[in-house]
Amino acid sequence: MYRFWDATGRVIYVGKAKSLRSRLNSYFADPWTLHARTQQMVTTAARVDWITVGTEVEALQQEYTWIKQFDPKFNVRYRDDKSYPYLAVTLDEEYPRLQVMRGAKRKGVRYFGPYSHAWAIRETLDLLLRIFPARTCSAGVFKRAGQIGRPCLLGYIGKCSAPCVGRVSAEEHRRIVEEFCDFMAGRTDKMERSLEKQMQAASAELEFEKAARLRDDLAALRRAMEKQAVVFGDGTDADVVAFAEDPLEAAVQVFHVRGGRVRGQHGWVVEKTEELSTGDLVHHFVSQVYGDEQGHTDIPRELLVPALPADVDALAEWLTQRRGARVSLRVPQRGDKKALMETVARNAGQALAQHKLRRAGDLTMRSKALEEIAEALGMGQAPLRIECYDVSQIQGTDVVASMVVYEDGLARKSEYRRFAIRGASDDLSALSEVLRRRFTRYLEALPTIGEAGPIDPETGRPRKFAYPPQLVVVDGGEPQVNAAAQVLAELGITDITLCGLAKRLEEVWLPGEAFPVILPRSSEGLYLLQRVRDEAHRFAITYHRERRSKRMTVSALDAIPGLGATRRKALLTHFGSLKRLAAATPEEITEVPGIGRRTAQAITQALNGDAAPDAASTDPAATAAPARTDAVATAAQASTGAGPVAEQASPGDGAAS
Repeated sequence: MYRFWDATGRVIYVGKAKSLRSRLNSYFADPWTLHARTQQMVTTAARVDWITVGTEVEALQQEYTWIKQFDPKFNVRYRDDKSYPYLAVTLDEEYPRLQVMRGAKRKGVRYFGPYSHAWAIRETLDLLLRIFPARTCSAGVFKRAGQIGRPCLLGYIGKCSAPCVGRVSAEEHRRIVEEFCDFMAGRTDKMERSLEKQMQAASAELEFEKAARLRDDLAALRRAMEKQAVVFGDGTDADVVAFAEDPLEAAVQVFHVRGGRVRGQHGWVVEKTEELSTGDLVHHFVSQVYGDEQGHTDIPRELLVPALPADVDALAEWLTQRRGARVSLRVPQRGDKKALMETVARNAGQALAQHKLRRAGDLTMRSKALEEIAEALGMGQAPLRIECYDVSQIQGTDVVASMVVYEDGLARKSEYRRFAIRGASDDLSALSEVLRRRFTRYLEALPTIGEAGPIDPETGRPRKFAYPPQLVVVDGGEPQVNAAAQVLAELGITDITLCGLAKRLEEVWLPGEAFPVILPRSSEGLYLLQRVRDEAHRFAITYHRERRSKRMTVSALDAIPGLGATRRKALLTHFGSLKRLAAATPEEITEVPGIGRRTAQAITQALNGDAAPDAASTDPAATAAPARTDAVATAAQASTGAGPVAEQASPGDGAAS
């Protein structure tokens, strides 16, 4: 176990390692190779100390204790700075009470929850009190009602059995409370059948008022059950945990399943202090959340997680000691538990997206982000138009690039462009080609813009590439930035600021600078640059996958000897799809320039499997054309209905350039 201290004597990080030498060596490597938060932590630390422990379980306990004691700012922290409410039943009293309770648990009290909000508990109680009329009042109200011999309002309206005035004995009241506990624990079928039998018996004895009251009780019971969805039929007690993460943050969602029903849900968004795997996130979550005196103290029998940490056995043993019964951690592989895990993962993904977009939708935050970017890059004014470029390829094949545009901190999807790159051998040459094409078009349009403005009078729309950006962002580090700067210099463009955002450490690089600009982790400007960069990456890889899919799809025309790429393209351009080409007659096919009668007959034979006509029997090409095989037939079916080969511009979804 080790601790980093800052110069003021405050513990800033707590960790554990089997080999302290190896762990500390990893921290004191080249600072520029470290995660941004780790780099900040190492440069802040003034000293480090450590202790040795006997087992991994002891290490977990000590780590938990130190984190709660020192609250180190560089540790991953799963907390909301608040305690969660529970529905508590005070079984240690003569007349047990149902109440909302927060804070540390005490002996003799049974807890259900935790719930996200206290109103959720009160809403559930309001439905159930007519069926289980147990005491909910405080000790003072209970004592005063006994002294004056008159119950409170709930006693008069039938939502309390009024043990304070002797309407029921202590034994009868405890039986009501125990039935309530059984219901909350998931044993609902027995109570539902009991109420149905009582209602039918009352109806058979012509006690219709009693039957109507029992009918209303049964409806209230079913409404309460509907609020808690059944996910497992075997009465499983488990917490289902899932993560969604990016290089800087992670969102975690937890569904609390008790008695086969989802009893609650909680979520956090935490900062990642170093390079963490999913197993590492599980370790931090488990070691910090469970056993906390202010919140999630209800440890289930089973934890369903997306990945197992390296110290899974020690974690399970530590949780078992805290719970007093066996606890297991496992990754669900199939069935209902796997399906629920996927649902929780979707919730985590949405939580992370909402966390990122919350700032994007705030005008004040956007203005602050633009101002921070301008200050960090030395710009005279905030960049109202930002363009970001990214390249996507696989070993030099299907090389494409994207251009995304943000105006006033918001995506302008109608201005997005995508580029097919030919002849580029690597990312630098591809990036150079894209920037040269984009800004050459801009320079060519300058005279027209000066005469008629940036709006095309014929279409009423902005001219392509008419607006120059104030800031160009490239996805990459120093090499990409310098390559982009060289292109702008060759074109004589000097009034556009250029920077690059490197993925691994989120460093901002400027042309010709030996060291990057490091924006604070909490910087709104960094958040905006990350959103722009991630959007460019998404747009580029989508186009790359689309082109790769087209290339890998076999065409039925490929099997026709003598039909090259140029004539195949001409055929598909003329007819629009293989389906229309297959339905055409040889005479219609010959209307395509470069296609003769015999070639048209060969095409018809290959696409439709017809016998070769007599006239074609003397044509070597027609004779050599084989009948359509199953593989070619399959390819033809896959290509049926395909659109024209020519790329179409589609604003926001990828306008071809």
